[in-house]
Amino acid sequence: MARESKAIIRKRIHRRIRHKLAGSVARPRLAVFRSVKHIYAQVIDDTQGRTLVAASSNEKSGSNGGNVAGAKTIGKLVAERAREKGIEAVVFDRGGYLYHGRVKALAEAAREAGLKF
Repeated sequence: MARESKAIIRKRIHRRIRHKLAGSVARPRLAVFRSVKHIYAQVIDDTQGRTLVAASSNEKSGSNGGNVAGAKTIGKLVAERAREKGIEAVVFDRGGYLYHGRVKALAEAAREAGLKF
């Protein structure tokens, strides 16, 4: 029996998480994706299937998404953009990743910037 890769395991965990939560108009979903170099955050309304707000470390802001400091910057940025659009509360989707390191830093920075979840 072959060993499953980390990516396959993460996808399975993410699928399980997504069965339990969904973004709505009142509380859209804050989805996180992290790669080795970058981190991405989107606020998504799942009823319409639309991304309302997005922020990523490969924008021209110059932040590095491969470390905790860069994740904090992106968390703050996505929260500011969401608040500009009138979004106060979200549902956090960790994307199958552990709530640790860059994912945790992004979430805490978004909370500090005013998002409720």
